[in-house]
Amino acid sequence: MPSTSLELGPSAAPIRLAVEPGPEALGRRVAGLLLAALRDRALGLSQRPLGLATGRTMEPVYAALRQALAALPAGERTELLAHWRSFNLDEYVGLGPADPRSFAATMAAALGEPLGLAPAQLCLPDGLTADPEAEAHRYAAAIADAGGLGLQLLGLGSNGHVGFNEPPCGPQAACRCVLLAAATRQQNAPGFGDDPAAVPERAITVGLKELLEAERLVLVVSGGAKAEILRRVLREPPSPELPASWLRRHPRLQVLADAEAAALL
Repeated sequence: MPSTSLELGPSAAPIRLAVEPGPEALGRRVAGLLLAALRDRALGLSQRPLGLATGRTMEPVYAALRQALAALPAGERTELLAHWRSFNLDEYVGLGPADPRSFAATMAAALGEPLGLAPAQLCLPDGLTADPEAEAHRYAAAIADAGGLGLQLLGLGSNGHVGFNEPPCGPQAACRCVLLAAATRQQNAPGFGDDPAAVPERAITVGLKELLEAERLVLVVSGGAKAEILRRVLREPPSPELPASWLRRHPRLQVLADAEAAALL
């Protein structure tokens, strides 16, 4: 299905929506956006860092990005990676890079190690901090010092969260430590032996405030299980009960979905 504009009514700006047949095709399309953003940084067209996410939806994205970079001439690949800098959305409180369940370990395995990125190029909150709220403030300041976020990838939680901005959540919520909802711990249980109780209770997350200040937002949604929540996020009035619905305020929001996720649109 070609790209289209989704009209949400007279008070809402049209949203760019593109639908791909499946997760692999969706991953290739999103990877192409990341590669273009890296080229813009290398050319000096944008100095803002990438905003990255974790989760099963992003696995084919990062696989496709690795493949795309590997296919480039060595010199071009080296130049692009020299300009890499990214900030991840979130990290579990209590988990560090040595724990394979942490997002730091996930990103190291998906991108850091295969691409040879230095730790300073692939930034995440410190999940082992003794003071999560202070770490959230430090992380927000680091993003601000980098000029804010450039192209920001976002997944969609089953309860309408983005990052770990759990409902209820307003658009001014900044980077902070949050208590994870039961639905989120259930959704993330596969990474913890299918035991929701093993999922950490808290996480540090980039807030909606920082996300809405990004240059560009790309909401990536895959699978039939997300079809109803995607319909609600895009069709219902923005509200604290659907944190992702606030993304519709952003002038450069693009929604990329596979056919199953877009089935109710």
